[in-house]
Amino acid sequence: MASPRTARRRGVEETSAGGLVVDHGQGGPRAVLIARHDRQGRLVWSLPKGHIEPGETAEEAAVREVREETGISGTVIAPLGTIDFWFVADRRRVHKTVHHFLLESVGGDLSDSDIEVEQVAWVPLDEVAALLAHDDERRLLDRIPEGLLTRPATPGLTDGASRTQDAPGAPEPGPSG
Repeated sequence: MASPRTARRRGVEETSAGGLVVDHGQGGPRAVLIARHDRQGRLVWSLPKGHIEPGETAEEAAVREVREETGISGTVIAPLGTIDFWFVADRRRVHKTVHHFLLESVGGDLSDSDIEVEQVAWVPLDEVAALLAHDDERRLLDRIPEGLLTRPATPGLTDGASRTQDAPGAPEPGPSG
């Protein structure tokens, strides 16, 4: 039988998926970010992500979570990497593993209607690192294939009727910490 100390260390395992959704507009590549309030009440920017549902692959969950949290539909281009970390919630230790993917936007309109999301915004790709609150998510940006940054706009996504809309104004990063 495990000692109380060992049982307390084990905690709960959670697995999620999400990613970086990129759109190639006329102004250059941009990515969609979400903002949530952290446990201290600060508004922090991050990549969209959420739990993998039973019977769902990590890729399917990433596409679904991105759509649910941002309103943007995307297709997976490549894996970006996996992040794992520990935190405490409801007096239990949680070990969370998050599988991140690079997705290309294929449509939709920005929406912050998900109850877990405060704001959603398109951000120029070269400004994403400065807004992301977590170092481990910033490191994922180094895994973006080089050619993606210079890729032309996707055919069929160049007119105003089918392109996703920019969020009004640029997002402001939350307090650091």
